Amino acid sequence: MARSASRVVVARGQKFVDYDMKKDAPDDALLAKGIVGPSGNLRAPTLKIGKTLIVGFHHDVYTEVLDS
Repeated sequence: MARSASRVVVARGQKFVDYDMKKDAPDDALLAKGIVGPSGNLRAPTLKIGKTLIVGFHHDVYTEVLDS
């Protein structure tokens, strides 16, 4: 799912990382480290809006993506 998105935003607490999957995609290990939780499942909440995948919650990210 992450590889099919053009943008992946991984949020943890007060920080987030924004990956441009077309220009500078991370390797599989780095991407998995951000989006897979300790149970081995995809972290929650996870939203796919258009070509953007958001994993985790960060208020500013949600506001920016949902307002566009």
